[in-house]
Amino acid sequence: MSIDIDIFDLDLNRKTRKELRTGRRLIQYAMRYKIHLISALIMLLIAVGTDIAGPLVAKRIIDEHIAGIERPWYETASRDSYAVSFEGKHYKRADRFAEGEERGSEARILQIGQRFYWIPQSIEADGQRSVTETGQIRITAEDGSVHEYAGKPLQVNEVLPFFMSELSGVLQLSAFYFGLILISALFSYGQRFYLQYSANRIIRDMRTQVFAHIHRLPVRFFDNLPAGKVVSRVTNDTEAIRELYVTVLANFFSGAVYMIGILGMLFLLDVRLALICLFIIPVLAVWIYFYRKLAKRYNRIIRSEVSEMNGRINEAIQGMPLIQAFRKEQEIFEEFEEHNMRHFTYRNKMLNLNSLTGWNLIGVVRNIAFVAMIWYFGGVTLTGAAGFVTVGVLYAFVDYLNRLFQPVVNIINQLPNLETALVSAERVFVLMDQEGEDVSEQRIERYRGDVVFRDVWFAYQDDEYVLKGINFEAKQGQTVALVGHTGSGKSSVLNLLFRFYDPQKGSITIDGIDIRKLPRQAMREHMGIVLQDPFLFTGTILSNVSLDDPSITREQVEKALKDVGAERMLRRLPRGLDEPVHENGGTLSSGERQLISFARALVFNPAILILDEATSNIDTETEAIIQEALEVVKKGRTTFIIAHRLSTIKNADLILVMDRGEIVERGDHDTLMKLRGRYYQMYQMQLGESRAAASATTAG
Repeated sequence: MSIDIDIFDLDLNRKTRKELRTGRRLIQYAMRYKIHLISALIMLLIAVGTDIAGPLVAKRIIDEHIAGIERPWYETASRDSYAVSFEGKHYKRADRFAEGEERGSEARILQIGQRFYWIPQSIEADGQRSVTETGQIRITAEDGSVHEYAGKPLQVNEVLPFFMSELSGVLQLSAFYFGLILISALFSYGQRFYLQYSANRIIRDMRTQVFAHIHRLPVRFFDNLPAGKVVSRVTNDTEAIRELYVTVLANFFSGAVYMIGILGMLFLLDVRLALICLFIIPVLAVWIYFYRKLAKRYNRIIRSEVSEMNGRINEAIQGMPLIQAFRKEQEIFEEFEEHNMRHFTYRNKMLNLNSLTGWNLIGVVRNIAFVAMIWYFGGVTLTGAAGFVTVGVLYAFVDYLNRLFQPVVNIINQLPNLETALVSAERVFVLMDQEGEDVSEQRIERYRGDVVFRDVWFAYQDDEYVLKGINFEAKQGQTVALVGHTGSGKSSVLNLLFRFYDPQKGSITIDGIDIRKLPRQAMREHMGIVLQDPFLFTGTILSNVSLDDPSITREQVEKALKDVGAERMLRRLPRGLDEPVHENGGTLSSGERQLISFARALVFNPAILILDEATSNIDTETEAIIQEALEVVKKGRTTFIIAHRLSTIKNADLILVMDRGEIVERGDHDTLMKLRGRYYQMYQMQLGESRAAASATTAG
């Protein structure tokens, strides 16, 4: 049992460390724009400060200028704006008298129910108010004593002047309140703008780095990771991270500042009630802890399934002709639907979790806080110390409590985005942590092209060697052909030469230099390759041949196309070199795509030319055109050819016959035919098939 616990703790610590590393890296990205983020934080503090000052202004308006009507009034000889005329005399509120100003007899205005009453004398103590049947004002004090006063009910037009005397103060504070609202709105806009500004640039930098890093990764990495999954990390996952900087951090920062500010205001108003309201903080902390524990697992599965679906979609689109040809639409749909349903299931689990920990819990906590406030004001303050709590204080408490829960709501609502962003960040950083190789800008002189393989051993996985002790030499200008059955290791030889992979044992040299000592990009600058299934980019014929290299002119592209026999194709296309090419050249025939691929390889004037079954997917007529062009193009270049059609390599200087990763025969065509070995058998078999096909055509 202890072992299981230790393993669990170890796994938990590992996850915690991973989260901390992810958090630190996200902070490092943010620090690139720290000036903007600090500016946003300062603006946020100003916006919050001006916003939470509002209830204090409202409290002063209520207590000083509205509820202040119940303060003592004194007869005065003054005729200033605070003096109110009533029944032929002028009265002014006690706190409006200047120092040393003479005061007359005292009077009071008290509100009982919906009406105001004039009492032309002072009162001994305030308390429970009522009106007797005889019209007397009865006040029951805290100590139980009862006092009655003669009072007169005031009409609206009589009580209004007493309120109007405070109008200038109300207007001034209202204008101040409105100014605070404008300042808060202005700085709220500013902080959000700077957050958006920073977040957009952070994600731009991150996407640029991720995409650049993809080009640094070895081909081996893409053998096991479908293109759709890579695309998902570059686009979907980085977009989720953007939400972290824009929405999540904004709400967490503003929520924290708001809560601190509001709790500070509550402490200013009443320490005891503020201490009661502090229970919200541990509740929120426990809430976030348990939410994250469940949400993290759900989000990992959700992001994984999104990636899987992208991979399936990408694969289905690329293989659509094959899917439809073999009537596999239903099977492919069911495979996709399996991932879609799993994604749907865990989305629903997240929805249930969010619903459970959302408004319901917030409502419970809010109600507890209001019950505490009612108990405090109603059960303690109002009955225990009459007059201690003013209407303004009560209003401010209610307003602040309502405001206190808004940032809580915002923080809770952003927890799903926080978890999604952190999981997405982990996936992006896992990709970026894959060991790559910097793209080198180094240039080397065009080498001659003397290639030597010395005792080369190579395995794609562990010790499952697909090449075993390969030895051969190719001189400048020679043509080396590799033949053999599928899986014999032909393509692996050329993959090593192009340094898509490096051998586990042995060495490969060009002009006597081990290729592992040369930067891959510099070495490949003087190599050209034509694959069996050529890839064309979206653009034009011109851009696909030149790959938008500024050093290659339009004339060079045109000459390369003519050299490979593509003149007829150019004449057929309405726009010639400027003919649009859609994704992977879907509007062109396989032969035309291959011609463009040949021209692409040749226009860069390579010292080493590699043809990987480059003529296997084209018709006999196009093959004949290319064979004629190659005889011219191969001069002065070392050429490697993988070919299934042995008739196309009869003129090769060296033919290597491979079987199970080993070279079993070597020599030119005539030498190998005299050996009557494996090459002879393969050639005779293909010759027989060709004759049979020709006879069938003649008979038809």
